Order: sequence, then C-alpha cells, then structure tokens
Amino acid sequence: MTQKIENLTLCSNCILPGTFPGITFDEKGICNYCRKDKPIIEKSQERKATYREKLNALVREIKGRGTPYDVLTAYSGGKDSSYTLKILREQYDLRIIALTFDNHFVSPLAWENIGKVVDHLKVDQMTFRPPWEVLRSVFTLTANEDIFPLPTLLRASAICTACIGLLKSLALKTALEMNIPLVAYGWSPGQAPIQSAILKTNPALIRQNQKALRSTFPEGLEEPLRSYFLPDRYYEIFQDRFPFNIHPLAFFEYDEKRIELELNGLGWRHPTNTDTNSTNCLLNALANERHLARHRFHPYVWEIANMVRQGVMTREEGLEKIYSPQDPSQVAYAREKLGL
Repeated sequence: MTQKIENLTLCSNCILPGTFPGITFDEKGICNYCRKDKPIIEKSQERKATYREKLNALVREIKGRGTPYDVLTAYSGGKDSSYTLKILREQYDLRIIALTFDNHFVSPLAWENIGKVVDHLKVDQMTFRPPWEVLRSVFTLTANEDIFPLPTLLRASAICTACIGLLKSLALKTALEMNIPLVAYGWSPGQAPIQSAILKTNPALIRQNQKALRSTFPEGLEEPLRSYFLPDRYYEIFQDRFPFNIHPLAFFEYDEKRIELELNGLGWRHPTNTDTNSTNCLLNALANERHLARHRFHPYVWEIANMVRQGVMTREEGLEKIYSPQDPSQVAYAREKLGL
C-alpha cells in the first residue's frame, strides 16, 4: 500500500512522492521507478566488483606518468567528498590535489574539516573563490527562476545545478591546465549511476555541455562567468589531455554511519547548522525550499530514493532526510545574505 505523509502519496518501497514527474503506482503501491530498477539492483554487487577492478586498472595505467598529480578531487569538506578523498589516498596512494569551490556559503565547521582532513591525509588543497557579487547574482537568479531544463531539475535544485555546473567546469579546466589524468567527485551512490562512475571525458560532448550551460545564464551574467568555462582553444591544444571522471562511492560499500566514524578518525565533525542533506553548505536549505515550492517534490528525493532502493540506506532514514521539518533559521540565513 502507498503511504501518506504531509498530504503526499509515497511509494511503499522507496520514498518518491506522487508529485514526482512521470510516477505511477501498482496495486501494491510500488512506483514504476522501483519496478524498473529491480533487475539492475539485483546484480549490483557483481557490477560494483567490476568497477572496482576498472579503477584498479586505471590507477595502474596513470601512475608513473610523471604528471604533478594523479587526480584532482572536487572537495567540499562534506562527508561524501571527504570519504572519497580518504579512499583515493589510503587505498590507492594517489597524488591528489583537492579543489574547493568557495561559494561563500561553506559552513565554518566545513572549513575546519577541510583543513583537518587534507592535513591528516597529506593532500595538497587549493580554494577557488569567485567574487561575492558574481555568485550572489547567480544564486539570486536561480532562487527565483528555473533557468535549467526540467530533466536536470529532477535531480537537483536550480541553485545547486548552477553551483555544481561551475564547479565541474573549473575542475575540468584546472585538470587540463595542470595535466592531471583523473578528476574525482564525491557523488553518493544515489546521486549518479554506476555506469557513469568511470568515464573518459569527451571533448565534443564537453564543448556542447559548456555551451548549453553558458546559454542558460542571461547576457549580463554570461560575461562575468566566462573565465570559469573552457576557452575554445582548449579543445584543440589539450585534446589529448582530457581526463577520466570518476566517482568511486558508486561502487564502494556505502554506509553513512560507518563513513562518519571513519572520518571522525581524521578529525572530521558533522556540522549542526546545515540541513539534513548537506554536511557543508549553508545555502542548501534555501535551495530545497525554493525547489519544493515550485515543483512540489524535494530536490534530493531522487538521490535518496535511489539509495533506499539499493539498500545502502533504510527507508526510515530516507524518510527522515527528505520529510523532516526544515529549520527555518537556515533558510532565513541564506535569504538574508542574498537579500531576498
């Protein structure tokens, strides 16, 4: 039977609501997404082992190339990116440079966590901080409008999509300039599918994606953001340098409580002033609120529902993450800072 919560009908197996685009329920209250994913999930352990071996082979290939670093890791200081950093350093002994995108909303405790984790793991770290007025304009725009296509917004809010888009562009740009063969992200097992967990970046596809992302911003913003995207000449002069993208958490065992315990050993602590779906960002609560108001489903519900289906999170834990009341002070902080 489907479940009712906050006037929403929920899938009886995962946590997707009846307001999620394209959803249907069978006579047992199970959604079509669960039914479609069932045969894939049944083979998940076998697939994870295959991808771990793929990463092992890739690491053997790139080690010893003489590049300054083996991997650039997008590092927010949050739980998942911290654990990704730990895996790549301790299990693969990679030479890592961690890139932190300072969006002006990083929790103070997340900054402390960044310092402690990179020092403990002996990892180089650099921070990229765009001017406040540039990011304030981006976040104000995306707080008020959905400038991205609906399929993109099934998986993340407009605010997060803009922020992550800039981060990914900067990570790739930096990897090309520094001749780094791998770019790693701390996507959770529900955030990105396993089939994309190890992929060679395609210059033609990247050029198309970058053009599409840039075109979503109005004319007044496109120019200030131009330097964060790849210049056209990079596709020719660096055509042989385009890295592999990896997100290892898709194929490593994932348990949030165990991960936090391991990170505590590095000095990492869970912030108390972030929402239930972030361990680093003070803007996320506002992003969630605006997305819910416009679309009537939580921007993290797709990710968390995937994790519930995969068995890496219980349904009760998923319900708590998505349907717990939001702290109004977190929303108010971001709204006031942006002047909304």
